[in-house]
Amino acid sequence: MILLPDQFWQTVEITTKNATASQALQPIPTASEIIECEGIPFLVRILTTLIKKEEAKEKQAQHKEKTGEEFDPFLPYEKDLFVSDISETHICLLNKYNVVDHHLLIVTRDFEPQENLLNHNDLTALCACLQKVDGLGFYNSRKDAGASVRHKHLQLVPKILAENLPEIPITPAFKTAQFNGGLGNIPLFSFQHGFTWLNLDWTASPSAIALEVLNIYQQLLNAVNVNSETAYNFLMTQNWLLIVPRKQERFRSIGINSLGFAGALLVRNQAELQIIKDHNPLEILAAVGFPSNIN
Repeated sequence: MILLPDQFWQTVEITTKNATASQALQPIPTASEIIECEGIPFLVRILTTLIKKEEAKEKQAQHKEKTGEEFDPFLPYEKDLFVSDISETHICLLNKYNVVDHHLLIVTRDFEPQENLLNHNDLTALCACLQKVDGLGFYNSRKDAGASVRHKHLQLVPKILAENLPEIPITPAFKTAQFNGGLGNIPLFSFQHGFTWLNLDWTASPSAIALEVLNIYQQLLNAVNVNSETAYNFLMTQNWLLIVPRKQERFRSIGINSLGFAGALLVRNQAELQIIKDHNPLEILAAVGFPSNIN
């Protein structure tokens, strides 16, 4: 049963306004720069302060030291961050330390490990939200893919990641995709990946849409040899699906999660920004993935 309100985006905006007023929402300010690479306008955000999130990490470390258990920010969740119920298995929360405006979390009601593969319930919740918001959904499976919380959650951000970018930055690369059956290969990507365009009926029920997506997802996992022990990034819009197996979390000191493969990178200072300029974003993405076996 889908419990998402009809006026979902209005609910997101109201919750954001109220959570900002109560200071439950703690946006992390950034500056930004566009770095062009092979026709892709990579969006690089530079943190201007890390104090709030670093303080939160310190509290989490203290919690683990005292209790022997990792802190779970979703059990219980902060009430001011609650947007809405999605289904009987998932809820929607605001991302407390957001870099992107209206960054949403699609969280399992009960604890499930972030290491688990996505299932029909997860994809039903994501598809229900994507019906309401034409955005980018993603999943960081395991720490090496950028996961920082063990409680299973997908994420959803608006497709317009910056005012000066009309689409998700990585989109130009997808337009060069070459297909063998249903599996697309993107020549600019020298790392393993599974890509496909989606042709879904978004007027159908979220459960029905999710069944189709689950089948495609499993096919792409098999194509790139991802199993339940593999770290990977999952990215999905109404129009496409991308999976990237991961071998490591960082390039030098720079953490890479799913948004990196959407063409959006985050650095902590000017020194890390210079690393991206020196190596170029595509080289950095290749370094945290596995080499492509397609010439």
